[in-house]
Amino acid sequence: MSEMVKKGNRLPREVMVASLSLKGLWPEQTIEKRIKDVFARMESVYAFEPDIICLPETFQFSWVNEVKRLEEIAEDETIPGPVTGRVAEIARQHNCYIVCPLITKKDSHYFNSSILINRQGKIEGVYHKAHPTDTEVLPEIYYKGGGVTPGVLKPPVFKTDFGTIGMQICMDASYFDTWRSLKEDGAEIIFFPSQGPFGDTLVHHAWLNHYYIVAATGEDARIIDISGDIIASDGEFARWVCAPVNLEKVLIHIWPQVRRFDDIQKKYGRKIRFKIYHPENWATMESLDPDIKVRDILKEYELPAYDEQIREATEIQNKYRL
Repeated sequence: MSEMVKKGNRLPREVMVASLSLKGLWPEQTIEKRIKDVFARMESVYAFEPDIICLPETFQFSWVNEVKRLEEIAEDETIPGPVTGRVAEIARQHNCYIVCPLITKKDSHYFNSSILINRQGKIEGVYHKAHPTDTEVLPEIYYKGGGVTPGVLKPPVFKTDFGTIGMQICMDASYFDTWRSLKEDGAEIIFFPSQGPFGDTLVHHAWLNHYYIVAATGEDARIIDISGDIIASDGEFARWVCAPVNLEKVLIHIWPQVRRFDDIQKKYGRKIRFKIYHPENWATMESLDPDIKVRDILKEYELPAYDEQIREATEIQNKYRL
């Protein structure tokens, strides 16, 4: 096998992702104490040289006894503020992206948002929670001083130096429209800040859309594979996760593609890895060699990826549908 790319022997499209939970940090008395505790917890992942870190939804004031009005906690979406400025400094210092959830204000509206800060500490973009709870939206129910506005139903995707990502927040997990939209726009990893964990719901979103999901919640932290398998999860002894995900990986429908799997394995050996999911009738193929791209193998053996096969089938169905 040819030598892997340096920086911890990473593959070319291997991304080191990290997230943390708020478990054990709530309830808290003050917002400042919460921020310092979260930053202290983040220190555990720096040794792994993460490419991106995801923080939990509204991490600075969720389950905090100190209550401030929306206008006191809301920050600008384009210029680092009191919280995003401190997070931006961490991003610069550790050369990583950070998903920073907080309340933002734009055009006199407040949003439950997730801001993407790049490796240089600049704000790369923002996602507004599309499906806030009714208590978040109604003024003076959840937030003091008003309520938040639901975001658009076509969320943005963001081009990073390692791939295309999207973001969802908490109650967005109970809907499907925004998750599918992110898939259609090419998202490869979805970052999910939340207060609740949404257990198997996230697993279903991952395997229905065939992208990775990185969850940072008030109760847990998880990394979920494109197949719905759990790659890493936090627990009592570590309230954070950090693990690599390989974007050089594709889902394939078993039949009739499985007839070529042995030929592929014989040619490429341990440079690629198949994992067959017998109950689902599909498999994943992953490149373990920096010189091999899975799409090139599919082209070589004239095999469609699962998404391509579904797309082609849908086009034929629509053509002949009454």
